[in-house]
Amino acid sequence: MSPKNTLALVCVLAVVGAPLVAFAAVDTQTLTINATVSARAKLVLAPTTINFDDADPDLTPSIAANENSVNVLSNVRTTSAGLSTLTCQADGDLLSGGDVITIDNVTWTATGAGYVPGTMNTASGQAVGSFTGSGAFTGDLDFFLANSWAYNVGNYTQTVTYTLTTP
Repeated sequence: MSPKNTLALVCVLAVVGAPLVAFAAVDTQTLTINATVSARAKLVLAPTTINFDDADPDLTPSIAANENSVNVLSNVRTTSAGLSTLTCQADGDLLSGGDVITIDNVTWTATGAGYVPGTMNTASGQAVGSFTGSGAFTGDLDFFLANSWAYNVGNYTQTVTYTLTTP
């Protein structure tokens, strides 16, 4: 092929291919994704009632609750360094009519990361657990009643409030 023919062929190919390039178009857009995540706390105790049976104080100085262990699930959502706390406070002493067993005779042991043992109290919230960051923190609490010959006969009861707080 002569140089003149080669040049003509290149010109024809350029003209034929030119409309393809001239009519091509591209457009782009971006999408911004926003999500709001707020602090949350959710507490689950199971069971929610415990019972102490009668026992001879000489043979059983500490009565375990029939329902031991009480499972505790503390679900918290906070910052990575946020410190969430679980406390409990008794609404009063154990009461049976006019008879009283002071609530500080009820204690608990604890298992599970962040959970701590303690003694019931009416004056202030008692530490039950503390957790850093977000997550589901599970543990078990075992309750005990100090047994005594000094207790009057009766069916005693009281309510205890558990509070899970997250920043």
